[in-house]
Amino acid sequence: MPKCVVLILTKLDRLHDVLKTWESLGIPGLTMIDTIGMASLRTWVGREDVPLIPSIRSILESEELTFSHRTIFSVVPDDFDLEKLVEETEKITGPLDEPETGFLFVLPVLMARGLKKR
Repeated sequence: MPKCVVLILTKLDRLHDVLKTWESLGIPGLTMIDTIGMASLRTWVGREDVPLIPSIRSILESEELTFSHRTIFSVVPDDFDLEKLVEETEKITGPLDEPETGFLFVLPVLMARGLKKR
């Protein structure tokens, strides 16, 4: 069964190295999005110049709000070496069990169409 690997990266200066490493390990393709953690959002919402109940649109459109994470995800084939992926990722990020390094998890994919092997 294919799997979806998700990495929420907090050390943005390590992004390029993570992407190069994942590609060298045979990740067939990935998607990356800007994300923000709850702590950053709470800090922004707790400011005094923000409306009492801001709309999600005003939060997301704010020029002052900076996305503090990149979330990277990829669907990999069943035989992909996930342990090697985690090991090589942690060489770049540091141990993911440590604070402010990131968060990685894997989900089963019940169906995948167009999954290419490298």
